[in-house]
Parts: sequence; structure tokens; C-alpha cells
Amino acid sequence: MAGLNDGWRDFLNAWEEYRTSVDEYRELDGERVLGLAHFSARGKASSLEIDQRLTRAAILFHLDGGKVSRLVVYLDRERAFADLGLKDG
Repeated sequence: MAGLNDGWRDFLNAWEEYRTSVDEYRELDGERVLGLAHFSARGKASSLEIDQRLTRAAILFHLDGGKVSRLVVYLDRERAFADLGLKDG
């Protein structure tokens, strides 16, 4: 878990601002929930801006006993739908 924390901290440190907004949650079954999300960010070094209108991400939450046991982040929502055998919409 320490490696995950370190990696996430390194990722976030590259950005001046980083925001994730979940537009919708979909319960897939008793153990998985899919969040359909957008994100926006501005790079610290480059000032590059990523506009939330251009991003269509998905976050898959695996639940165990009411707690998140695994988290899968898809930067491409279509890939998440394909991997999960879901149709968009």
C-alpha cells in the first residue's frame, strides 16, 4: 500500500490543480460500483491545462464489507465499458 500512496503523491505533485468530478455512479453488482467522471488539471512546470470537457474517465470501485478494497481508474471511459462488457449510456 505504501507504493500506491507514494505513486499517487508523486502524480499529484506534478499538478498545480487537479480535480476529479464524478457525474454518475452505476452499481454493477453487490461488489462493484462504476463512477463516470471528468477531470481537470494544470501542470506545475508546464502550466499545461487539461480541460474537463475533453476527459471522459471512469473509476471502478471494488467493495468488500462496505469499504473500497480495489480501485481501477480508466482515463478512457470507452475502455472501461469494453473491459466490463457494458454499453455506453
